[in-house]
Amino acid sequence: MVEENIQQHKKTDELSKNLDKKADAMKALRKSCKNRIDRVAEIVREQKRALKAIRAQLANSPSTIPEIAASTDMPTDIVLWYVAAMKKYGQIAEKEKDDGYYRYSLQGESHVID
Repeated sequence: MVEENIQQHKKTDELSKNLDKKADAMKALRKSCKNRIDRVAEIVREQKRALKAIRAQLANSPSTIPEIAASTDMPTDIVLWYVAAMKKYGQIAEKEKDDGYYRYSLQGESHVID
């Protein structure tokens, strides 16, 4: 009986040591990835800000890509990229053309979380 308790205690110690090693490995991994995680989080925040600004402009009135770019202080190529994605996912719709540019407006309820 005493021998069994000793064996059980040894197994528990080994498991505890293995868990400590895994925990240390996870801490090291999180630390090594922290900069990358922070950069990606900043990109996501910037995308949310851009989409929010575009939605705000389109909520005011249907707008062309150049109008959206001017009102949001974003480059037109970036606005075009966002508008294309929003159109693809049904968040906005093309309206009439104005001087060769389509006007875009919000399409019903937006399914994107702010």
